[in-house]
Amino acid sequence: MKRVEYSQIVRKKLRSLKAELAQRFGIDIATTAIRGITGVARGLGQFEDKGKLVSAMYDIDCEYRYLYVAHTYLFYRVEKEKIVVVEMFNEKEDFMQKLFGIVTTSQETEDYWGE
Repeated sequence: MKRVEYSQIVRKKLRSLKAELAQRFGIDIATTAIRGITGVARGLGQFEDKGKLVSAMYDIDCEYRYLYVAHTYLFYRVEKEKIVVVEMFNEKEDFMQKLFGIVTTSQETEDYWGE
């Protein structure tokens, strides 16, 4: 079984998400949500191919895979002895633009939402 590591970015985002959820819904719900996300990530140690290849889904040449869990996308890569969760995005974020510079929304959508 491979160990699962989180990048500094993901650790920071997990802490921020927990603080936000604790403020809005209470510490119990925040803790449960974070445990749900990290529990799925830990499972990658046994089932590294569980996530979808970004290259297969979006025709982009990269080694990342991603999982969707609890309104969150986890991006990870498989290394020889470990799994590294490299990035995490909320489902409302345009992760394709942030990761690869690919715009996935039309101008009409951006105008409508004022983004």
